[in-house]
Amino acid sequence: MNTYTYEQLEVGHKESFKVRITESEMDKFRDITGDINPLHKDEEYARARGHERCVVFGMLTASYLSTLAGVYLPGEHSLIHSVKTKFSGAVYVGDELTVEGTVAEKNDTFNLIIIKVVIRNQNGEKVCKAEMQVGIERDADEKGS
Repeated sequence: MNTYTYEQLEVGHKESFKVRITESEMDKFRDITGDINPLHKDEEYARARGHERCVVFGMLTASYLSTLAGVYLPGEHSLIHSVKTKFSGAVYVGDELTVEGTVAEKNDTFNLIIIKVVIRNQNGEKVCKAEMQVGIERDADEKGS
């Protein structure tokens, strides 16, 4: 887990990680959310709508934005304030996603960074993009000032 402070980050700083989507994750997501849309479970239904097989839940894909902020950029000191997400391609079980975030802006007044995120599949195709506003907790010494 990264522990970047606000001062350590500069515009242009990048972090990324890879994740492979599994059937188990799909089942757990369905159990947690109650989303029983057949597009995510019924192969025949998905194919009839132009997909090669069942489509991964978009919000499962987007959930890795939390991992990006909470583990990689900035990591331990983060608190997500907002997320704007756009889905641009289908994700399927077995796909390996690369989640990459870049610090696009810093706001010194609020100790806040704007992170531009792109998620690509194993073929380099963009499947999701996002913009996140992430607050960075001030050090304990700074909190008292």
